[in-house]
Amino acid sequence: MCGIVGYIGKKEAAPILVDGLEKLEYRGYDSAGIAVYADQDIVVRKYKGRLSVLEEHLNNESIAGTLGIGHTRWATHGEPNDVNAHPHTNYAGDIAVVHNGIIENYMKLKEWLATQGKVFVSETDTEVIAHLVDYYYKEDLVEAVQKAVSRMEGAYAIGVISRKNPEKLVAVRKDSPLVVGIGEGENFIASDIPALLKYTRNVYFLNDGEMAILSENSIEILNELGEKVEREVFEVTWDIESAEKGGYQHFMIKEIHEQPKALKETLSPRINKDNDIVLDDIKLTEEDLEKINKVVIVACGTAYHAGLVGRFAIEKFAKIPVETDVASEFRYRDPFVDDKTLFIAVSQSGETADTLAALREAKEKGARVLAVTNVVGSRISREADDVFYTWAGPEIAVASTKAYTTQLVAMYLIALSMGLKKGTMTREKYDQILNELKTFPEKVEKLLQNQQLLQELADKQFNNQNVFYIGRGIDDHVGREGSLKLKEISYIHSEAIAAGELKHGTIALIEDGTLVVALATQDHLYDKMLSNIKEVKARGAYVIAVAKEGNTEIEKSADIAIYIPNTLDELTPVLSVIPLQILAYYIAVARGCDVDKPKNLAKSVTVE
Repeated sequence: MCGIVGYIGKKEAAPILVDGLEKLEYRGYDSAGIAVYADQDIVVRKYKGRLSVLEEHLNNESIAGTLGIGHTRWATHGEPNDVNAHPHTNYAGDIAVVHNGIIENYMKLKEWLATQGKVFVSETDTEVIAHLVDYYYKEDLVEAVQKAVSRMEGAYAIGVISRKNPEKLVAVRKDSPLVVGIGEGENFIASDIPALLKYTRNVYFLNDGEMAILSENSIEILNELGEKVEREVFEVTWDIESAEKGGYQHFMIKEIHEQPKALKETLSPRINKDNDIVLDDIKLTEEDLEKINKVVIVACGTAYHAGLVGRFAIEKFAKIPVETDVASEFRYRDPFVDDKTLFIAVSQSGETADTLAALREAKEKGARVLAVTNVVGSRISREADDVFYTWAGPEIAVASTKAYTTQLVAMYLIALSMGLKKGTMTREKYDQILNELKTFPEKVEKLLQNQQLLQELADKQFNNQNVFYIGRGIDDHVGREGSLKLKEISYIHSEAIAAGELKHGTIALIEDGTLVVALATQDHLYDKMLSNIKEVKARGAYVIAVAKEGNTEIEKSADIAIYIPNTLDELTPVLSVIPLQILAYYIAVARGCDVDKPKNLAKSVTVE
């Protein structure tokens, strides 16, 4: 969950570290700190709170050193405070460590290290790493880190520096993202590419168990056996502006407005002049599909909600049974997966720990794995058999928006391709759906031009303490995503309910003034939704309805209606989620919340 950076070169490290942390603050913002080798010592500055607190303190002093590591924290072990903030050092202060992940056996190691005379000052698992490296340190930092990680269990990306080896920056990754930036006379490490873009576009992606040893002019990569590894340089092609706010108040609203472009980038390269879908290098032939008797879609959070729509699309178009599961639960129910299963892992970052663990279990059982992810070179993309990239560009806001809509498009393209190859849908129906899908960048653009009503609604409704989202069919799936957006950035208790289930309990919670968001975009379920709206209205609810253009009868039942461009029932989620994203955003703004950095949350969930 945390963000780490490291620098070695000829420039002053502190400003580069802070600049990199600014680009990674979406990964954690409970505290921040840096450790710099300066004046033949390691100088540590770390403080509870946002990165700005660290910056204010650094403005009052100069730390002149060209080697350093930095960290922005999402707390797991120990409350957010100055002592638990990273970097952590050994007791003598001559070894400093930053760490993203969880060391699962840290208590056992801590107890053993205490018997060896090591003195601990924090509640974190990370401090154990510093003392463990110190225990094994003789004269070689690399050897000490190798021995230390051989004792560590869990997920980690670490950066280590030592006062006794100031010519080296050592980094290791296991189940947690880490990128090595390649410069001229300088080199870098970071949890994510945006931290490096100002300085380099050439990077190495480390594999699990690999170690990178950086100096000013060299980078050496070793595998778990200590053998040198040759690694292809990856060139980052997207621009720096993609990771900046570009004049918007928050990244979230910027990314909401980037959805037409993201949808176009995801769609256009996959549709050729004959209107055939080309799924990159995915080779799912008709013969392959005949062998598949089940599809399992596994994901977390927003990606899971996209997976629910994916289940609907694959079952409808390809006529293959689909299970959708929350990744954190998948492994613990002894899932029935075999070599006749297509396993689809959905993850924006491609590093989600639970999804990665589920993927590995599915592969062990013989399943073919298809990853849907936004990040090239991510761990999930590398371990999958096939990859579908959602070309959404960097998504910085913690609350996912454009990643979700591009994941939906990915699911539709996969389902349409499977349906046509299997012969479970006619070419006429395929062309109808695909041609309609191609109009969505323009339709989303149209939706984004009409935000005033949603902003006015937010200004009136932001004091609600309980909000319910209701819908039927795939509207229920979209309601779940809308509810998640609202709760994670506004801190309002929000719940999504299948509308037909209201009378089985939840309607007891509806009272005067309760805000209900009702999705009624499915023509064949429209009349039933009108009945559900009347049910909650009769109990005093204030209803915001989302419907297709032309279905104005809903205005007789709801307090206010939001219309999406008319489209096929099967495709409405890509459009109907847009007003829900916008409403959640403006409610959070009206409540004075920090939209891009909601409390207790981080962008990439790299721990289980």
